[in-house]
Amino acid sequence: MLRGLIVRLQSGFYTVDTDAGPVVCRLRGRLKQGRRAGDILAVGDWVQITLLEDDTGMIEEIEERHSMLSRMAPTPRGEYQQILIANPDRAVFVFACADPEPHLRMLDRLLIVAEKAKIPSLIVFNKVDLIGWWYARRWYGHYKNIGYSMLFTSATTGRGVAALRSCLAGKISVLAGPSGAGKSSLLNAVQPELGLAVRDVSKLTGKGRHTTAVRAMFPLEGGGYVADTPGLKAMALWDIEPEEVDGYFPELRDLVADCKFSNCMHLHEPGCAVKAAVEKGRVHEERYESYIRMRYEEGSEEEEW
Repeated sequence: MLRGLIVRLQSGFYTVDTDAGPVVCRLRGRLKQGRRAGDILAVGDWVQITLLEDDTGMIEEIEERHSMLSRMAPTPRGEYQQILIANPDRAVFVFACADPEPHLRMLDRLLIVAEKAKIPSLIVFNKVDLIGWWYARRWYGHYKNIGYSMLFTSATTGRGVAALRSCLAGKISVLAGPSGAGKSSLLNAVQPELGLAVRDVSKLTGKGRHTTAVRAMFPLEGGGYVADTPGLKAMALWDIEPEEVDGYFPELRDLVADCKFSNCMHLHEPGCAVKAAVEKGRVHEERYESYIRMRYEEGSEEEEW
């Protein structure tokens, strides 16, 4: 048997990247047996395949995942686990420094998704040439102070492109970010036509049950893959209970134990360690506002990506 990585999924066919080259495969029938409460296979899964006489393949075994991004999608028969990508090494969130102005609450939602899945995040603020590095660091640098990895980039001037290419090399990276952030241009700067390929597949997003007609990730010349994954924002809305939210803010979770009341909501309670940290500047006010919105008002804001 050959070992390979699923890099494309469409209409029951799986493209598996192997040492012998890409092989279009189907899933062995016995692996489909039994009641399913979620996706059997996803882009990013490692599998064992056998080759057939017509140069296609059959997936015989699915290896255990070390990580995944998934969400529970409601269906008439109950909840269904939709796996957006299997085995990602890093989540890369791309936002513009300006034009459009970054929606930081959207970024905070995505960071929570990655925190929940225990996947390291890289925040990329693109279009730094529009405002300058000094202002970009002043306005958005609090994410680095929290402990998140960050890059300031410009697809126009090339600033930060080599650093981003190095961060992506040898890893499976899942990308997300709003429209207009310059993600396609940035990926094209990392590798010619890479962003165009990602964008073309992203346009094939389906509407029913938040699925996509095609899921794919793309090889990097320096090793590794990048994947664009729709649906992360909705995942944040559906899959995280309100009382869990403070645990996914790195700067809040260690403070919770110091609150006077064990059920502290971090609003107006006396002896709240979180509120005290905000007042002292140890917790950024915008991050605290994001926490409040996500815990108590989530679902009232719906933005188009």
